[in-house]
Amino acid sequence: MNTSLINQKNQTCIDTCNECAMMCEACCTECMSNTEMAGMMGRCMMMCRDCAMMCTMTAMMMARGSEYSKQMCEMCATICDACAMECEKMGNKMEACKECAEMCKKCAQECRNMMR
Repeated sequence: MNTSLINQKNQTCIDTCNECAMMCEACCTECMSNTEMAGMMGRCMMMCRDCAMMCTMTAMMMARGSEYSKQMCEMCATICDACAMECEKMGNKMEACKECAEMCKKCAQECRNMMR
């Protein structure tokens, strides 16, 4: 199997997953540092951590041409959707949550594109 072809074919999704992981980590950090709202942000922080890990793992598996890439993309899209929904709840109070929700939606769509 030629992994350079797989990597090239999947590069957009790999890049988007990596960007989403970074955005989720930044959002989680921002939520933790906001002492006024930290108590309300528990689920948001947990979803961001799960999403960041899933996006990272999905990008790595696509990069190495794993036979489970499509299944990983499906799970990643599901988690990105859940994270986006949670971040949207706080998006009017925290810009990081709003940006994270948008990135998660973009990543979910890229992952769905890979499942076709």
